[in-house]
Amino acid sequence: MTTSDARTKIVWDYAPAPESPEHVRLRESYGLFIDGEFRAPIDGRRVPTLNPATEEPVAEVAFAGEADLRAAVDSAREAQPRWASLSGLERGKYLFRVARLIQERTRELAVVESMDGGKPIRESRDIDVPLAAAHFFYYAGWADKLPYGVGGRQVAPHGVAAQIVPWNFPLLMAAWKLAPALACGNAAILKPAETTPLTALLLAEVLQEAELPPGVVAILPGDGALGASLVRQPDIDKVAFTGSTAVGKDIQAALAGRKVPLTLELGGKSANIVFEDAALDQAVEGIVNGIFFNQGHVCCAGSRLLIQESVADEVIGKLWERMGRLRVGDPLDKNTDVGAINSREQLERITELVSAGEGEGAVRRTVACELPERGYWFAPTIFTEVAPAHRIAVEEIFGPVVSVLTFRTQAEAIEKANNSTYGLASGIWTDKGAKAFEVASALQAGVAWQNTYNHFDPTAAFGGYKESGFGREGGPAGLRPYLRVT
Repeated sequence: MTTSDARTKIVWDYAPAPESPEHVRLRESYGLFIDGEFRAPIDGRRVPTLNPATEEPVAEVAFAGEADLRAAVDSAREAQPRWASLSGLERGKYLFRVARLIQERTRELAVVESMDGGKPIRESRDIDVPLAAAHFFYYAGWADKLPYGVGGRQVAPHGVAAQIVPWNFPLLMAAWKLAPALACGNAAILKPAETTPLTALLLAEVLQEAELPPGVVAILPGDGALGASLVRQPDIDKVAFTGSTAVGKDIQAALAGRKVPLTLELGGKSANIVFEDAALDQAVEGIVNGIFFNQGHVCCAGSRLLIQESVADEVIGKLWERMGRLRVGDPLDKNTDVGAINSREQLERITELVSAGEGEGAVRRTVACELPERGYWFAPTIFTEVAPAHRIAVEEIFGPVVSVLTFRTQAEAIEKANNSTYGLASGIWTDKGAKAFEVASALQAGVAWQNTYNHFDPTAAFGGYKESGFGREGGPAGLRPYLRVT
């Protein structure tokens, strides 16, 4: 009788765990939110908003025209003095109500965010919506303490703020901008991205339920032409924009010579630096979170991975193994790690840059996985043998693609990390605190994370340098752009 040491191999897999959208009650068509109510466009048009995972319409949305924009500005100008005349305590109560109502509608908001934008439900449910509520809670607390946020000086609101948010974090970016603006006594006109307007319109319903005074907030979906017109309105007192560097430059040029304060949070090509003394397994998880979170649709994504040469092969091997376990598919499945690309245009942009990387001689490795037949999808991809001059090391891809460069010394790591026109964020992986502080102080980046990545908190300031913009959002520093300080 013989025995064998061979054991039956068991392969474990996840069963589908879809989040049902049945409880979501979307309207067939949404109007413009002006003067506290939804109304039909005067000279705008109606367009469908698509689910990028299925290419099917989710709802119909009104896009504002010039007459609609003018009506929103007039309403905001009329409402703002009354809003500013309320005590900070009273304004804070409204913000607190908004935060609580967001919490009550968390499941609905998370599902709609995933349907409209393509991000995994785990991310919208566990990160986007809770952080949106947290920002309203946080600035509700600041509303009656504004002078303490600017060194005890006298403050006053600017007036009417124009706010334009991107498609990658629609609800969260709306909260980042609206909460401090309202706490400081401003009225706001918010323009959500044309591909992801739905959660902003659900937020409008929340504002109605919170009984926010009419006109204090207007929400106007529209395309780039509407945004360009909004920032050029003569009765706008403050502009805040999150989006591409090219559009940010256009806005800055449009406001030149006008006394209109401007906050820009633009693109990035952030460096995620792994030193040889780092906890490598922890670092690999941070790399995955840094670049594949929200399909890489993150302005501060760690899309340039800098690894010390002595551990480069080990880190790349561990990273590739970990990438192979990422699940790409239905954004509403709770097991999904990487969802759908936001739009056909963005998928074409990612594909074009990946092809350029191969053409320039970098080595591409893409996870082999079955992608859905419909929708916009791109499998997680890593490039090695990347030169600093390659387009994939210079240009923002805004997708699930990471470019690997190596370094030998700390000085070389800093030099390569700073070799970018952008300066939004950075990651530093090391077990030595002194090294982390030394490197962070030398990096030209607005945010430096140590042994973590994409960790956001409403109490912490966020913003960039160079072509990543200027101004800060979050924390006490987030109050300053919405106040006149004397």
